[in-house]
Amino acid sequence: MARKDLLDIASLHREEIEFLLDQSTSFKQLFTQSVKKVPALEGKSVLMLFYEPSTRTHTSFEVAAKRLSAEVTNFDIAQSSITKGESVRETVETLQAMRTDYIVVRHGRSGLPGMIARLTKASVINAGDGAHAHPTQALLDAFTIKEKYPDPVGKKVLIIGDILHSRVARSTSTLLKKLGMEVAYLGPGTLVPKQGPENIRLFTNYDAAMAWAPDFVYLLRVQMERQDVQFFPSLREYHRLYGITNDRLTEIRQRGLYIMHPGPVNRGVELCDAVMDYERSLINNQVENGIAIRMAVLDWLRPGGESSSEMSAHPSQLAGQQSILA
Repeated sequence: MARKDLLDIASLHREEIEFLLDQSTSFKQLFTQSVKKVPALEGKSVLMLFYEPSTRTHTSFEVAAKRLSAEVTNFDIAQSSITKGESVRETVETLQAMRTDYIVVRHGRSGLPGMIARLTKASVINAGDGAHAHPTQALLDAFTIKEKYPDPVGKKVLIIGDILHSRVARSTSTLLKKLGMEVAYLGPGTLVPKQGPENIRLFTNYDAAMAWAPDFVYLLRVQMERQDVQFFPSLREYHRLYGITNDRLTEIRQRGLYIMHPGPVNRGVELCDAVMDYERSLINNQVENGIAIRMAVLDWLRPGGESSSEMSAHPSQLAGQQSILA
């Protein structure tokens, strides 16, 4: 079951997903209690190759790697030869010479992490590529949902926003469907694909979508940087039609729905300020769970395609292998 790379959700089998979610539970129990570091990746190196700016994903991967005792190197794109026209292939060849074990890649071009994976023996993790995929975000979303509903089969998730440009919507909806959940999209007609994935409902009206009776409302960040044309009249109009306003939050609270968001939040656009204090907002849970998921992914992958006859050791076993830094 061990893999060299994690590039998308579509290629993962159900048992692989369940294994990663199970391992994440154990890792979270470790670092939220007294165990802050385990020796799982001692002697291994993780290189962060982020062509796009990121705070949450980058920091989450870095913290996860260090808690597994790996060495972390941040490749400074702004100071590299990339700014002088160096190709991705040349960059990867340079990194290959550094003998790194993992490369965590974020890039605006869809498919580029897969190309890098074919060029290197290192394990490549896709931290977001264009509008294609964001597998660890999807895994942490599923993990967050399963904390509330250990058996999520049949639960409904309404994903609201810029579906057209969202790698999060693609990856998360694919994974949730694999877990037996129901998914629907809501957004302006210009930002919802005319033909959505199989068995995913498409809505352009908020009230109609809420009549579908979702259990989770998942707000996507409006990605103005990915839009080369204006897809809706204004941010204020978007908030009025598709955002969680104070009035809508009151209804959501009455119905006991959970709210999620991948971050960073555009306050006053996707949601009102009061959502951050809503007792069933899972936004901060998602941030914390991102560390656990990325620890599980790093521990699971096998750099260089090394075969393994067994799964990785259970985190509780790893904790007992050496003195733990509290």
